[in-house]
Amino acid sequence: MPPKWRWYGLGAVMLFAALQPLTGLFALADLKALDFQFRLLRAYFPAPAPEVVVIGIDEATVARLPEPLALWHHHLGKLVRGVARAKPAAIGVDIILPDRSFNAIVPGYDRQLLAGIIEARRNAPVVFGLTIGPTGATRNVYPPFLSAAGQEGVGYALWRLDMDGSVRWFDEALGAEGHAVATLSGQIARLMKTVPGRGLIDYSRGPRFDYLPFHDVLDWIDAGDGDKLERAFSGRPVLVGSVTLFEDRQLQPVDLFVRNEPGDRRIPGVLVHAQVLRSILGGTLIQPLPVWLAPALAMLAALFWLWPIKPLRAVVVTAGLVAGVFGGITALQRLGFFLPVSGLLATIAVALVGRSLADQAANALERLRLRRAFGAYVSPQIMDEIVGGRLSGSLGGDRRALCVLFADIRDFTTRSETLSPEAVITLLNRYFEEVTGAIHRHDGTVDKFIGDGIMAFFGAPKALANPSAAAVAAAQEMLDRLAGLNETLAQEGQTPIRIGIGLHAGDAVVGHVGSTARHEYTAIGDTVNLASRIESLTKEVGYPLVCSEAVMHSLDSTEGFVNLGAKPVKGHTPVIVYGWPAQAGQPSGKQSTT
Repeated sequence: MPPKWRWYGLGAVMLFAALQPLTGLFALADLKALDFQFRLLRAYFPAPAPEVVVIGIDEATVARLPEPLALWHHHLGKLVRGVARAKPAAIGVDIILPDRSFNAIVPGYDRQLLAGIIEARRNAPVVFGLTIGPTGATRNVYPPFLSAAGQEGVGYALWRLDMDGSVRWFDEALGAEGHAVATLSGQIARLMKTVPGRGLIDYSRGPRFDYLPFHDVLDWIDAGDGDKLERAFSGRPVLVGSVTLFEDRQLQPVDLFVRNEPGDRRIPGVLVHAQVLRSILGGTLIQPLPVWLAPALAMLAALFWLWPIKPLRAVVVTAGLVAGVFGGITALQRLGFFLPVSGLLATIAVALVGRSLADQAANALERLRLRRAFGAYVSPQIMDEIVGGRLSGSLGGDRRALCVLFADIRDFTTRSETLSPEAVITLLNRYFEEVTGAIHRHDGTVDKFIGDGIMAFFGAPKALANPSAAAVAAAQEMLDRLAGLNETLAQEGQTPIRIGIGLHAGDAVVGHVGSTARHEYTAIGDTVNLASRIESLTKEVGYPLVCSEAVMHSLDSTEGFVNLGAKPVKGHTPVIVYGWPAQAGQPSGKQSTT
């Protein structure tokens, strides 16, 4: 990647990190990550919490008590009076008191609830829930009931809801313009001599809740079973509320209710109050860290952009860092502190994986530029090695098993004397277009063009299972393509082209030859020299394709080839050669000089 783009990228990632809190891009993801942390801690690192007893009004209670809930004065009065005698730490009633008198219906009916509240307060702190109506104003409660409860004996049964509708925060700043109001849980805590504070409810602590049925507790009271009441409630905070299936259900980060279907996170509101009390009384309300800390850490994480790393490694490193950071922040949560994690994790991923992908894109563009600039100067196999970074740029070479091909146009010098230079170039280009296409199609490497001749080799830089078979197939296709070109030339009134092709297989040194300032990728050795000499035999033996015995031994089938015996070659001992195709064999005159 060019240096300036590297710094542009870093600036973009840092801007991404800095703007997260302002845009709220990961707000919901942070909440879901928090929920996952709660569930993770509950599953693998359970922690105790203060005990809170819940008395639940369930479907069985509703069936047992004949009156509608609004007329449960004597039942509720009896319950709070009986439970208070067991000396609980406090009683919270998540049932809204009646907004009117019912004495007109049953004389003395109100007195049963009033007497129960007054007597209960002599033995234990009691707090009743308040709520608001559709207009936002506090829902009316019959004044004598409020007087019996006292100013400290009421609190709002309200919650701050997050964007997904879940309850995660205990915060009494629920009034107009953030004005603090007394809540049911907060008032219970105060009466238990604990300052409620503010923070995230710690859903990672304590077992799941069950409840004592309301009607069973009434039966204990009616039976005068003080020992059972004392064992259940003495010294513990007690909450009373509905646990029916369709009434007052709140969405929570975890499933806190043992009687819910697995995975159902909608629990009775009274259990939310119970979990809040656990957090307040246990001193485990989770405190958010300063708002600037998360983006500051994300901006530091953006510096990972400066680390060039390969894609697979980037994914592995990112996964490791994400797991480590998430684990660390989860541990921080257990210590009582909350830090939004999604933006930080996203920045790590964007910085590491993004840089890796950007480098890959830059490399791809550079490879494309190299192909466009130099693709016509080297064979595709060499170009692939260059852009893939697999071809060393240093001088020298390696010994490789190759099959070398030389081809030459017959009588081209004589022919060119009758053509203009432009026509010669045009004809050569048309010819080379055909024969190089055949060589490349069989994974051969064109080494160089030598006037009207061509040198190629098979087996480097791309290794081939059988270089000789590939070279023979390429040579045969060269002749087939030449036949097609000759038909076109004949239609144009031009003389057909005749060529000779020589092949030899063996070891050669392949690599960069030349100087550090200018060199070429080529093959050198006796194998190359002998292939050139064999090509010169094609004119003498009358075959367009002549191969050495070494080539023949590498072929699965030699059908169509003719054993021409040992032939003397200039500067070399005689070699056994084979001609193709079998029907050829008439000498065609002197070899041209190129």
